[in-house]
Amino acid sequence: MKFGFARLICLAVLWLLAVNNVSAQAVRQLTANDFKGVPHTNLNTVAYTNCSISFRYEAHRERNYYLLNFDIHLTLNDCVSWMDKKRITSDGMLAEVLKHEQGHYLIAYMEQQELLRTVEKTVFYANYQSAAQNIFNRIDAKYKQLNLDYDADTQHMQNRTQQQSWDAYFKKRLAYMPPE
Repeated sequence: MKFGFARLICLAVLWLLAVNNVSAQAVRQLTANDFKGVPHTNLNTVAYTNCSISFRYEAHRERNYYLLNFDIHLTLNDCVSWMDKKRITSDGMLAEVLKHEQGHYLIAYMEQQELLRTVEKTVFYANYQSAAQNIFNRIDAKYKQLNLDYDADTQHMQNRTQQQSWDAYFKKRLAYMPPE
Protein backbone atom coordinates (compact mmCIF):
# COMPACT_ATOMS: atom_id res chain seq x y z
CA MET A 1 0.00 0.00 0.00
CA LYS A 2 2.79 2.45 0.90
CA PHE A 3 4.61 1.74 -2.37
CA GLY A 4 1.41 2.35 -4.40
CA PHE A 5 0.74 5.66 -2.66
CA ALA A 6 4.33 6.88 -3.10
CA ARG A 7 4.22 5.88 -6.76
CA LEU A 8 0.95 7.77 -7.18
CA ILE A 9 2.47 10.90 -5.59
CA CYS A 10 5.53 10.69 -7.88
CA LEU A 11 3.30 10.34 -10.94
CA ALA A 12 1.20 13.32 -9.84
CA VAL A 13 4.32 15.48 -9.38
CA LEU A 14 5.67 14.44 -12.78
CA TRP A 15 2.31 15.21 -14.38
CA LEU A 16 2.20 18.67 -12.78
CA LEU A 17 5.70 19.40 -14.05
CA ALA A 18 4.74 18.27 -17.54
CA VAL A 19 1.41 20.11 -17.72
CA ASN A 20 2.89 23.56 -17.77
CA ASN A 21 6.64 23.61 -18.07
CA VAL A 22 7.62 27.14 -17.08
CA SER A 23 10.97 28.59 -16.14
CA ALA A 24 11.59 31.04 -13.34
CA GLN A 25 14.01 33.92 -13.59
CA ALA A 26 15.75 35.71 -10.75
CA VAL A 27 15.18 39.40 -10.14
CA ARG A 28 18.23 41.50 -10.94
CA GLN A 29 19.59 44.77 -9.61
CA LEU A 30 20.02 47.49 -12.24
CA THR A 31 23.27 49.41 -12.62
CA ALA A 32 24.23 52.43 -14.70
CA ASN A 33 25.79 50.00 -17.21
CA ASP A 34 22.31 48.66 -18.05
CA PHE A 35 21.46 51.91 -19.84
CA LYS A 36 23.24 51.87 -23.20
CA GLY A 37 20.62 53.64 -25.33
CA VAL A 38 20.84 57.20 -26.60
CA PRO A 39 19.31 59.65 -24.07
CA HIS A 40 16.23 61.62 -25.10
CA THR A 41 17.24 65.07 -23.92
CA ASN A 42 13.97 66.76 -24.88
CA LEU A 43 12.03 64.96 -22.13
CA ASN A 44 11.63 65.88 -18.48
CA THR A 45 12.92 62.45 -17.49
CA VAL A 46 16.54 61.56 -16.82
CA ALA A 47 16.26 57.86 -17.60
CA TYR A 48 14.08 55.29 -19.30
CA THR A 49 13.93 51.54 -18.67
CA ASN A 50 12.69 49.31 -21.49
CA CYS A 51 11.74 45.72 -20.69
CA SER A 52 9.96 43.14 -22.79
CA ILE A 53 8.38 39.81 -22.01
CA SER A 54 8.48 37.06 -24.58
CA PHE A 55 5.56 34.68 -24.32
CA ARG A 56 5.93 31.44 -26.27
CA TYR A 57 4.56 27.97 -25.85
CA GLU A 58 4.32 24.56 -27.46
CA ALA A 59 1.05 22.65 -27.25
CA HIS A 60 0.62 18.89 -27.02
CA ARG A 61 -2.82 17.31 -27.06
CA GLU A 62 -3.80 14.94 -24.28
CA ARG A 63 -7.26 13.34 -24.19
CA ASN A 64 -9.65 16.33 -23.97
CA TYR A 65 -7.15 19.03 -22.97
CA TYR A 66 -3.81 20.45 -24.08
CA LEU A 67 -0.49 20.50 -22.27
CA LEU A 68 1.29 23.78 -22.91
CA ASN A 69 5.01 24.17 -22.30
CA PHE A 70 5.64 27.87 -21.78
CA ASP A 71 8.74 29.99 -22.21
CA ILE A 72 8.03 33.36 -20.60
CA HIS A 73 11.20 35.38 -20.50
CA LEU A 74 11.84 38.91 -19.19
CA THR A 75 14.47 40.94 -21.03
CA LEU A 76 15.91 44.30 -20.05
CA ASN A 77 16.53 45.94 -23.41
CA ASP A 78 19.73 47.77 -22.50
CA CYS A 79 20.24 49.23 -26.00
CA VAL A 80 16.84 50.93 -25.78
CA SER A 81 17.04 51.82 -22.07
CA TRP A 82 18.86 55.09 -21.51
CA MET A 83 20.13 57.41 -18.84
CA ASP A 84 21.15 61.02 -19.43
CA LYS A 85 24.34 60.89 -17.37
CA LYS A 86 25.08 64.57 -18.11
CA ARG A 87 22.03 65.55 -16.06
CA ILE A 88 22.97 63.32 -13.11
CA THR A 89 25.05 65.59 -10.91
CA SER A 90 25.96 63.37 -7.93
CA ASP A 91 26.27 59.80 -6.74
CA GLY A 92 23.19 60.38 -4.59
CA MET A 93 21.15 61.44 -7.60
CA LEU A 94 22.42 58.41 -9.55
CA ALA A 95 21.28 56.16 -6.69
CA GLU A 96 17.81 57.78 -6.74
CA VAL A 97 17.52 57.42 -10.52
CA LEU A 98 18.58 53.78 -10.35
CA LYS A 99 16.10 53.11 -7.53
CA HIS A 100 13.27 54.63 -9.56
CA GLU A 101 14.24 52.73 -12.71
CA GLN A 102 14.52 49.55 -10.63
CA GLY A 103 10.83 50.06 -9.90
CA HIS A 104 10.02 49.93 -13.62
CA TYR A 105 12.07 46.75 -13.94
CA LEU A 106 10.31 45.24 -10.89
CA ILE A 107 6.91 45.94 -12.44
CA ALA A 108 7.99 43.97 -15.52
CA TYR A 109 9.37 41.22 -13.27
CA MET A 110 6.10 41.02 -11.32
CA GLU A 111 4.22 40.76 -14.63
CA GLN A 112 6.43 37.90 -15.77
CA GLN A 113 5.98 36.10 -12.45
CA GLU A 114 2.19 36.51 -12.52
CA LEU A 115 2.12 35.16 -16.08
CA LEU A 116 4.15 32.14 -14.99
CA ARG A 117 1.89 31.45 -11.99
CA THR A 118 -1.30 31.92 -14.02
CA VAL A 119 -0.43 29.64 -16.92
CA GLU A 120 0.96 27.07 -14.51
CA LYS A 121 -2.46 26.59 -12.91
CA THR A 122 -4.56 26.90 -16.08
CA VAL A 123 -6.05 23.91 -17.86
CA PHE A 124 -6.15 24.53 -21.60
CA TYR A 125 -8.68 23.07 -24.02
CA ALA A 126 -9.21 23.29 -27.80
CA ASN A 127 -9.24 27.11 -27.64
CA TYR A 128 -5.79 27.15 -25.99
CA GLN A 129 -4.41 29.76 -28.41
CA SER A 130 -7.00 32.40 -27.60
CA ALA A 131 -7.01 31.42 -23.91
CA ALA A 132 -3.23 31.85 -23.65
CA GLN A 133 -3.35 35.17 -25.55
CA ASN A 134 -6.20 36.42 -23.34
CA ILE A 135 -4.16 35.62 -20.22
CA PHE A 136 -1.19 37.52 -21.60
CA ASN A 137 -3.29 40.52 -22.73
CA ARG A 138 -5.15 40.79 -19.42
CA ILE A 139 -2.02 40.62 -17.25
CA ASP A 140 -0.01 42.85 -19.59
CA ALA A 141 -2.72 45.56 -19.47
CA LYS A 142 -2.73 45.40 -15.66
CA TYR A 143 1.03 46.00 -15.44
CA LYS A 144 1.08 48.68 -18.16
CA GLN A 145 -1.39 50.60 -16.00
CA LEU A 146 0.71 49.94 -12.90
CA ASN A 147 3.72 51.42 -14.72
CA LEU A 148 1.73 54.54 -15.62
CA ASP A 149 0.47 54.85 -12.04
CA TYR A 150 4.03 54.48 -10.73
CA ASP A 151 5.33 57.38 -12.82
CA ALA A 152 2.26 59.53 -12.13
CA ASP A 153 2.39 58.96 -8.36
CA THR A 154 6.14 59.50 -8.07
CA GLN A 155 6.17 62.27 -10.69
CA HIS A 156 9.06 60.41 -12.33
CA MET A 157 10.80 60.10 -8.92
CA GLN A 158 10.43 63.81 -8.07
CA ASN A 159 7.90 63.10 -5.32
CA ARG A 160 10.19 61.43 -2.80
CA THR A 161 7.42 60.55 -0.35
CA GLN A 162 5.51 58.66 -3.03
CA GLN A 163 8.75 57.07 -4.25
CA GLN A 164 9.37 55.74 -0.73
CA SER A 165 5.82 54.41 -0.66
CA TRP A 166 6.34 52.57 -3.93
CA ASP A 167 9.73 51.27 -2.76
CA ALA A 168 7.98 49.75 0.28
CA TYR A 169 5.29 48.29 -1.99
CA PHE A 170 7.90 46.64 -4.22
CA LYS A 171 9.78 45.26 -1.22
CA LYS A 172 6.60 43.77 0.21
CA ARG A 173 5.47 42.30 -3.13
CA LEU A 174 8.85 40.63 -3.64
CA ALA A 175 8.93 39.32 -0.07
CA TYR A 176 5.50 37.71 -0.40
CA MET A 177 5.79 36.54 -3.99
CA PRO A 178 4.95 32.85 -4.19
CA PRO A 179 7.95 30.68 -5.03
CA GLU A 180 8.10 29.02 -8.43
